[in-house]
Amino acid sequence: MTGGYPLLVADLVGVAVFAASGASAGVAKRLDLFGVAFVGFAAALGGGILRDLVIGAAPPLAFADWRYAVTAVAASIAAFWLHPALHRVRRTVLALDAAGLGLFTVTGTLKALEAGVPAVGACLVGMLTGIGGGVIRDLLTGEIPVVLQREIYAVVALGGAVLVAVLHRLGLAGVIPLAAAAVAMTAVRLIALRRRWSAPVAVP
Repeated sequence: MTGGYPLLVADLVGVAVFAASGASAGVAKRLDLFGVAFVGFAAALGGGILRDLVIGAAPPLAFADWRYAVTAVAASIAAFWLHPALHRVRRTVLALDAAGLGLFTVTGTLKALEAGVPAVGACLVGMLTGIGGGVIRDLLTGEIPVVLQREIYAVVALGGAVLVAVLHRLGLAGVIPLAAAAVAMTAVRLIALRRRWSAPVAVP
């Protein structure tokens, strides 16, 4: 996955996943259809917009390519209408968020590397791309952003971004290795949630 169609597909899948995550959070807060769609749209595209602004890609793809906005809105509306089938909304939000974190971190890091950003900077861009949508979603729904709490979230994104940078350096940035990196990040995030892993906090 060095660019072109595979990268676009991965990006759009990430958009759909984060949109569904944001929309599910909106449903849990009992927002109306517009509110759910807005939260889903912002959650899906916020990280990508931040990424594009940092690497100097103007206008951001969220505005330049209609497929991104349409995917985000369609996934949000689908989540709104299908939420009765999602019996445990919070678990669904967390699972979708973990998948979105993995997908967006991979594509964000790869795009930064292909834009000529040095490896360290590309890893930071990848992390910001991965966590940006979740931060916006939490703020819009009145929650403390997960990244600021004890849960292992940004650390997973940063670790995944480093893995992508290493794969890219070794010439292994193909579809399968990068997909495996996204799956690994998703798995680590879900395991961290299940086992309640957390970063240390200051003792008052």
